[in-house]
Amino acid sequence: MRADPTEYRLVSPGNLQAVLSLLSGEPAQWLLIAGGTDVMVLYSAGKLPNRNLINIWNIPELRQIDVLPDRISIGAACTYTALREHEIVSREFPLLATAASWTGGIANQNRGTLGGNIANASPAADSLPALLVYDAELTLISVRGERRLPYRHFHSGYKQTALAADELIQDISLPRRFAGYFSHTRKVGARNAQAISKVCLAALGQIANGTIRDVRLALGSVAPVPLRLNETERLLTGKKIDSSLIETARKSAVNEIRPIDDIRSTARYRAAVAGNLVAEFLEKLAAAGMDA
Repeated sequence: MRADPTEYRLVSPGNLQAVLSLLSGEPAQWLLIAGGTDVMVLYSAGKLPNRNLINIWNIPELRQIDVLPDRISIGAACTYTALREHEIVSREFPLLATAASWTGGIANQNRGTLGGNIANASPAADSLPALLVYDAELTLISVRGERRLPYRHFHSGYKQTALAADELIQDISLPRRFAGYFSHTRKVGARNAQAISKVCLAALGQIANGTIRDVRLALGSVAPVPLRLNETERLLTGKKIDSSLIETARKSAVNEIRPIDDIRSTARYRAAVAGNLVAEFLEKLAAAGMDA
């Protein structure tokens, strides 16, 4: 059954403080909408439960990308097209720029926003593993003030987040300290764009004197939340990459994830692919270290 537009209310305050006042006055009664790429799918199908919508697409401070000496700050309503085309994002955060190019088609990239992807909290979202390995930090804002939260603490369970009912995501901050890292990302799905991932990997690594100095691994579509492979990272750090270590890392990655069977894939397939992606990254990291 299609939605009846007369059953919904949409307001467009035009400034951030007015939005926060609405959220504060009636907590949990309003749904924020920016690009609307997820909201409108539910609306068209008659499955959107929220009846009160606040348009934040036209809030200027949510659309900016600010480049500071030590970090880059991305407004929550920045689109994937803006990320994909931004010089600093493409050069210093290529995992995020690549994920932006995977998210839907061009029309979706022109409307879909990074903050919306985070708040929607799908464990299959392409951009979220990149945010994990880049140590992203979120600014959450309400009439009570703002608080900063490491992105790794934002997701508490499937479709559950640390966002309070009267808060919105103002920006996403990434530290500018990954220039010397080898980066690698892969998405496994029916196709790269306009298909939800079966498994996706974002990975960073740095080799010094033949050993792994630092490694960062994050996977999507393998657990109720986007997942950082902390145990696998620990066993790899300080080691030389050889066939034995790669096999150990493959098994460790499989042990850390909690894949499920669903319409897109099976848990068994996801586990095998996740292990293979980690192994592929380590092979490429070892080759990059030899060439350095």
